[in-house]
Amino acid sequence: MRLFDWDETPDLNITPFVDVMLVLMAILMVTAPTITFQEKITLPQGTRTHKVKKLTPLTIRMDKTGRIYLGKETFTRRDFADNFVLKARTIDKATPIFIRADERLRYADVMYLLRTVKAAGFVQVSLLTQ
Repeated sequence: MRLFDWDETPDLNITPFVDVMLVLMAILMVTAPTITFQEKITLPQGTRTHKVKKLTPLTIRMDKTGRIYLGKETFTRRDFADNFVLKARTIDKATPIFIRADERLRYADVMYLLRTVKAAGFVQVSLLTQ
């Protein structure tokens, strides 16, 4: 009666070990980017910064008859350009301008509004659609 045969070489099954290691490596790869180190550092003093102010957009409307509305004021096409240039002196040039025009207007009428606003120095001008 022999319990062990010393001539036989035992087979080592490493498949479960490899499976466990792959799972641990996947967990490490997922969690490694989220690990943050906190060190106390002293930042240098910077220059004084300006607070960014939120500019409210200005909407210019033109109805199908050609009347132009700027806020509560109404203008005709003939007197809009001069009045808008005068008002533009008090408005920040970085203010976004929205042009809302009736779809039945001619292309030239809408381009008149756009050209007038651009000539006054505004750069953020958008045409609104439905």
